[in-house]
Amino acid sequence: MKPVSSILVVVDRSPAAADATAKAVLLARQFKARVELFMCDAERAYALSQEYIPTGVEEARQACVADSHRYLETLKQSAAAADVSITIDAACDSPLYEGIVRKVLREHPDLVIKNVAGTPCRLDTTDWQLMRACPATLMLTRGRPWQSPPRFAAAVDASAAESAGLARDILQAAQLLTGSMGGDLDVLYAESTDMDEDERNMGERAVHELVKGPPETAPTIHVLVGTPEVSLPRFAKGRSYDAMLLGALTHRPGVTAQVGTLTSRLVEALECDFVLVKPTAYHSSVGESYGRLIAQPSSEKAAKGSV
Repeated sequence: MKPVSSILVVVDRSPAAADATAKAVLLARQFKARVELFMCDAERAYALSQEYIPTGVEEARQACVADSHRYLETLKQSAAAADVSITIDAACDSPLYEGIVRKVLREHPDLVIKNVAGTPCRLDTTDWQLMRACPATLMLTRGRPWQSPPRFAAAVDASAAESAGLARDILQAAQLLTGSMGGDLDVLYAESTDMDEDERNMGERAVHELVKGPPETAPTIHVLVGTPEVSLPRFAKGRSYDAMLLGALTHRPGVTAQVGTLTSRLVEALECDFVLVKPTAYHSSVGESYGRLIAQPSSEKAAKGSV
């Protein structure tokens, strides 16, 4: 994760939209970054796609985008962030996660923030799809204000099975957050019980090599014994982390990108925010059809702007 200069906030009409916006503004102040508020009305887009008579569909799409634009203007004003550059954009696109990913592919933000749309301990389908398909670092926030200073954790796997460089990318993202916000950083590494002694020793050495640095700035390393899907959630549950950073996808090389089991267990066990980092070589499946889809009529550009 490179230094953050642009943050995209995906919002809806729920009260949580203000929480996600406030967290984006908080981070933008620390990183001196710009913020863009983005709303995509997937329900209206789907309804319009089912119309048998195309007459008036584009006008209805434009009206939908204009209505979203008015809401975003109000949300921006309520953020009361005169010291942060905030722009707005709206789309009428379906399904929702693809509309968001296409926006990311156009704008290339360094960080995407979205409030969790499901129940407090579960994510909805769009959240899971974004974890799989969003090409940028993704923060799913549950709306809880961070402590001052905040507490961060980075779950890494330095074993040979991990995607090349992903552990380093996760740690760099965690150190960026810690460096900008202050606070403490714990690095969590779990050793599976089916590893032999040489594998365990190699993994521990790799983790310590990964985080080496001046003692006064080095994070605290916690080496856990046991299946990561069990030991990591159990260890983290009582430690009041504000955000957990980890890889979004399965660690198995050569397998179609899917959200990993460990990620799923942590998300369901903890109430903190999650920052999900992709391997550097990751390419979104939505991006494969990006050229065709972007050519479709779009009114969102007409609604884009700032005040």
